Amino acid sequence: MPERDDPVTIGRRVQRLRVERGLTQKQVAEPAYTPAYISTLEAGRVRPSDDALRHLCDRLGVGFEELATGRPARLVTDLRLRLTGAQRTLATGEAEAAAGQYTRLLAEAEELDLGEERAAALLGLGECAVETGELEEARQYFERAEKACGDVPLPARVPALRGRALSHYLAGELRYSVYLLESTIDELNRGGLHDPDALLLLYASVIAPYMDMGAHARAAQAAELALALAPRAGDPALVAHMHRSVARTLLAEGRVAEADASLAKAAELYRQLQIRTELANCHWMRGYVYAQNGELARAEDELRQALTMLSAKRAALYSSQVAVELADVLHRRGRSEEAAALLQDVLSDLSSERGALHSAAAHRLLGIIAEDARDTEAAEEHYVRALSLLERAGAAGDLADLCRLLGDLLRRTGRVEAALDAYRTGLGHRTAPGTTTLGPAPAQPPL
Repeated sequence: MPERDDPVTIGRRVQRLRVERGLTQKQVAEPAYTPAYISTLEAGRVRPSDDALRHLCDRLGVGFEELATGRPARLVTDLRLRLTGAQRTLATGEAEAAAGQYTRLLAEAEELDLGEERAAALLGLGECAVETGELEEARQYFERAEKACGDVPLPARVPALRGRALSHYLAGELRYSVYLLESTIDELNRGGLHDPDALLLLYASVIAPYMDMGAHARAAQAAELALALAPRAGDPALVAHMHRSVARTLLAEGRVAEADASLAKAAELYRQLQIRTELANCHWMRGYVYAQNGELARAEDELRQALTMLSAKRAALYSSQVAVELADVLHRRGRSEEAAALLQDVLSDLSSERGALHSAAAHRLLGIIAEDARDTEAAEEHYVRALSLLERAGAAGDLADLCRLLGDLLRRTGRVEAALDAYRTGLGHRTAPGTTTLGPAPAQPPL
């Protein structure tokens, strides 16, 4: 919150409000203060304490912020109402429209010097940029949001921290993403800050980078913890809409404090709605486990549920990895044409700068499908493309596996020396120090 105005400005404001209401200095002063104190305050010769300002607010019928800063409380509440509107727009999949709303709201928050609202607008802009695939822009917004939060408790800073980690992950910087998420989880749990929503967001977000680094056991543990922490709200979107409608009615009636309370509930529910989308990662993880155990029908059900929660319009980068896993299950169930069509859809939304890991996974599986169809030329082309993408991202475990596939293909087509080179490259990635060693797992919350 910005600093209050200087004593002279506050004194003049108190005098103006008192005169407008037809009150004497004695009426404003009693019972806690004297008329002489009010006279001195109105002259700007004393800096009022918080207790004195609260007393004056009660006597004059205004909010603390309006008396201390001159900003009508209704103005700030109206800004918060429009922030929840932008959250709703983003939650329903209109990222570009939401970005326009957040940009206008950020300008207003900066003009009014509202730190909390400025941070919320920056966070929203970061989330919009992730949705549209502008990852560098997203990271910058998240960094600015984190700075705008100031010294607020860690749970309040978690959405910005998580956003920063997510932007690094989607750009292929796996280890740094895991470092950010794990260190935040550790700080929350070891510091006794067991905020369920914050932990849920962090555990759900760390699953994908764990998987890409080959830390499958840790990914499974994070998925189970996230599901255990999941909120039990029925439909947060409907409840949030109700709170926004109530807030608008209360604001029209001049009941600003009650409107603020409803808006706070709406904002949290929209945040939960985005967290529920993150829970798709947990269904994806379950589908992966079922697929590894050969339970392909159950794996397909879980992965399709994840894709339903992550519609391509809302989160193309998130849904693409789930789609690749689903395509693998379909291929293993003998439905290779359906799998290939799904993979081609994934590739149409991605590039080397935007979803490199997901592109590589799609090319790898398309190579396997081409090999099954005895189209070795197409298979080799897909493997080479995947290899180039993985080398850029530094996904060592996947690189080793891909080198094995490419080596086997080259050996079967009589190119033994080239096959040996591919195997040696794969062994180098498999034994590279520190590629999958993440250190101790983060502390667990008391569930």
